[in-house]
Amino acid sequence: MVLGALMIDVEGQTLSAEEQLRLQHPLVGGVILFSRNYASPAQMTALTAEIRALRKPSLLIAVDHEGGKVQRFRQEFSPLPPAACIGALYDQNPQQGIKAAQQIGWLLAAELRAVGVDLSFAPVLDLRKGISSVIQDRAFHADPQVVTLLAAAFIQGMQSAGMQAVGKHYPGHGSVAADSHLAVPIDWRSLDVIVQEDLIPFSQLIKQGLPALMPAHVIYPQIDKYPAVFSKIWLTFLRQQLRFTGAIFSDDLNMAAAGTVGDMCERVPKAIGAGCDMLLICNNSDAVGQVLETFCSYEAPQAQARVEKLRGTGTWAWQKLHTAQAWQEAQQQLEQLQALTPSIAA
Repeated sequence: MVLGALMIDVEGQTLSAEEQLRLQHPLVGGVILFSRNYASPAQMTALTAEIRALRKPSLLIAVDHEGGKVQRFRQEFSPLPPAACIGALYDQNPQQGIKAAQQIGWLLAAELRAVGVDLSFAPVLDLRKGISSVIQDRAFHADPQVVTLLAAAFIQGMQSAGMQAVGKHYPGHGSVAADSHLAVPIDWRSLDVIVQEDLIPFSQLIKQGLPALMPAHVIYPQIDKYPAVFSKIWLTFLRQQLRFTGAIFSDDLNMAAAGTVGDMCERVPKAIGAGCDMLLICNNSDAVGQVLETFCSYEAPQAQARVEKLRGTGTWAWQKLHTAQAWQEAQQQLEQLQALTPSIAA
């Protein structure tokens, strides 16, 4: 059995019999975890092992775990700073900022790998322009060149801990105020302006081998009438002009902005047709059930091969991780970054 196109969630801290059956459906390829699924490192290690044992090849296990307000696992996990703290440190001392980005990327990935998670949807590559209500301090900086430098170091840190990165939200979510979880953000800028600003971190990191990314639920009417997730124009531009060869994840198809293309059974083929390799459907079990009943199989060898490359490698035992020198050094770096938190408040 190969990986399917859907990444779905589960309700609790163990799998129900119904969930065990659902996760074996050929259309499913991964599981995304939330705070409700987490109680402790030991419990999470058991849950990821339970998910992984269901089928071969095993399902990909992911989480949104960036730092700051977007950190799903907290108890016993290191309290990661928002990315803007790293940007603030860079403004004080560029060399220290780059080192901090690498250390925090390593820490994020090492702790998640220690409990069996394959990848986190990080880092954010959007620009911190002070406009977006949902991005805010999740972005490293307003300067695209600084974002590129810090994100590259962060990704290097993640990869050294055995985790691939997923950059988001292509082609840029930082220039619209609306939250795509709740509304439909519209960015009226031209392609030339977007290329000269927001696209810079994406294009430069793609040249450095960015392994995966996630398009935005934002409409750019000067380019296409559909949000980037559903836009064949945007995703073709990504593949052909930017020469991106990695995996493309949709953002959550249950978000309000995704409703512009119809119900879930319309959103799924639209996103696949546009060029997404794996689709997230979160917090809507009924919609997942409808999709699984409507679409029985999925054959896309190239897309599946791209996703397969994102599996985590290596792992730490939780207790052994906390005695590692790299972990101790990262804790010292955290203290420095936490002192910057008030200065980056959005």
